[in-house]
Amino acid sequence: MAETRVLTDHQEIREWAAARMGSPAIRPAAPSIGNNDPVLMIVFDQQSYEDQDQGADRPTDLGRPEIVEWEEWFGLFDERQLGLVVSREIAGLRESFHQLIAR
Repeated sequence: MAETRVLTDHQEIREWAAARMGSPAIRPAAPSIGNNDPVLMIVFDQQSYEDQDQGADRPTDLGRPEIVEWEEWFGLFDERQLGLVVSREIAGLRESFHQLIAR
């Protein structure tokens, strides 16, 4: 298994995500299955560019992550005292493995 490191610095997390074309996202809480807290995520590739229009003529897609501003994402990140586990940098490789953990 590759070595990992834990990121907590906001700028370092932004730079890590930007290098992989990642965007901050939040999946809504799902009380029906016992999850009362929104889930923080970083989405990559096509998920980052999916239409986020939530107009009245569009049905709500429960459970679908919503792209948010970094400030909102970091508000929950800090409130929950989380860290972002990522693979250590290897020259020529942009690994997007990540996991949110308690600090």
